[in-house]
Amino acid sequence: MTRTDEFQRSITYGEAALTYLKGNRTPAYPRNYELWYIYAAGFNRELNKAVNDALKRLGHLPEDLTERFYDEFLSPVRLSDRVGEVSARVSKELDEIIVMLESSGNTCEQYGESLRSAADGLGSAENKQQMRVILEKIIHATSEMEARNGTLEAQLKDSRGQITDLQESLEAIRYESLTDQLTGLANRKHFDQSLERAVDIATRRGEPVSLAMCDIDFFKKFNDTFGHQTGDQVLRLVGAAIKGAVKGRDIAARYGGEEFAVILPNTPLRSAVVVGNQIRTAVMAKELIKRSTGESLGRITISIGVASLRANDTRDSLIERADMALYASKHNGRNQVTSESELPEAESESAVA
Repeated sequence: MTRTDEFQRSITYGEAALTYLKGNRTPAYPRNYELWYIYAAGFNRELNKAVNDALKRLGHLPEDLTERFYDEFLSPVRLSDRVGEVSARVSKELDEIIVMLESSGNTCEQYGESLRSAADGLGSAENKQQMRVILEKIIHATSEMEARNGTLEAQLKDSRGQITDLQESLEAIRYESLTDQLTGLANRKHFDQSLERAVDIATRRGEPVSLAMCDIDFFKKFNDTFGHQTGDQVLRLVGAAIKGAVKGRDIAARYGGEEFAVILPNTPLRSAVVVGNQIRTAVMAKELIKRSTGESLGRITISIGVASLRANDTRDSLIERADMALYASKHNGRNQVTSESELPEAESESAVA
């Protein structure tokens, strides 16, 4: 799927989610939007079934049911429970397949014995009547075998469908467990795992890898002035801008709070600075609009620090140098990209000491 296809698909899901919110007169809080987005995308079959049942019964989804369904099907604390449930269902399905195959094996063995017995009988048959009886037994045994094979084929087909559904459920759970629910970027867990892997691969192959640490300028002011819902809107806008500015194997993540990170495999420091400026420009192009009034709340800016892997670096030392470069961007006026090469040598060396 191309980036354009992915963009169009996500926009379609987003517009559908807003339509559902309006139709059900549900407040557009992040978790409510998330529920309807997941519903529109069809990522969670159990959620969709519960919502469809409620809509059929009540004609709309009340706010209390929206809260309950979020806690039941989407809340992060439910992930481990859902993995356990799906795993148990997979185990049960496999047990049933084993029983079917064992039964089929027994049936084949019985059929083979019937054929051997018939062959012995044909060898000693003395007249046409005896041969007719033996052939009728063969035909009867063959018909039974065909019927059992047909039943087994249908059962295996059904089991294959069940396992495909379970596989999709596990994929949806995996997606949720590695994704920041507010921005749609990789979450901190995904970032830590990915950076560890990127450092290991770069070290073994002798390839460069760079890291950009990003922080929204004056984010606390947005929150304090306009409220947390506007703060969430800022985070989503920045997340979308960062996602649109990276490509290929690059991994964009929400590091925590208003801080983001971008892993840039096979990218030297100079190229990483270019990417950092592309991200900064993309964010600055976003105008924050207050949805309730249409009022412009101004432009968002972001400060970025960039560092590249050195010999004997670890994940933590690379993050520390990128953070130091980020703090330098903040200190020097914000809305800029600072490379670790611009840091005082003593500071840069202390980061890996």
